[in-house]
Amino acid sequence: MAQQVFPTKGNLIASKKSLALAKLGYDLLDRKRNILIREIMLLTNEANELKGSIDAAYREAYSALRSANISLGIVSKYAKCVPIDKGLSMTTRSVMGTELVKCELPRRENKLWYGLSQTDSKLDEAFIRFGMVKELTVRLAETENNIYRLSVGIRKTGRRANALKNIMIPKYEEQVRFISSALEEKEREEFSRMKVIKSVKLRKGAAAGQQS
Repeated sequence: MAQQVFPTKGNLIASKKSLALAKLGYDLLDRKRNILIREIMLLTNEANELKGSIDAAYREAYSALRSANISLGIVSKYAKCVPIDKGLSMTTRSVMGTELVKCELPRRENKLWYGLSQTDSKLDEAFIRFGMVKELTVRLAETENNIYRLSVGIRKTGRRANALKNIMIPKYEEQVRFISSALEEKEREEFSRMKVIKSVKLRKGAAAGQQS
């Protein structure tokens, strides 16, 4: 492709400018990729910790539910009294152009939706434990979603950085070498031509002097 560029000083300047921009673009993309990788590593550690916490929370919640079922019988009728939580909200923040989500559950007062006269503390314990499970589940979903978004951003950034490094930068470097070499060769030819012209003029001048 470099041979298709006409070797002029204007094209040399343009090729050098394109090369500089390609190198700058690669540096910026490489920096962005490193930042995203650092972010995904932090979130991966957080996700692993949350998975351990949520596993323990589920075990405790189901243990409390079994105790409530033993104490009160099947407690599904009490569960139906608890309204479905539709208060989940989601906002986004940008990390180097990658949109990450932030999920939040509204703070709710510790209200028991079922009557106390026919229940006991074991049902209360199960209710509280599953509330903790819900909060941890929201946090884990947020973290894993952001890990996915970051991984997509890293792949896209990597493809663009590799395209600059392996295709565009070598292309412009070859153009600069080709044009520079062609211009240098042209200057050498011009210098040689001028020397020949000067030598011919000197010889003609010497011959004219001898004839006079």
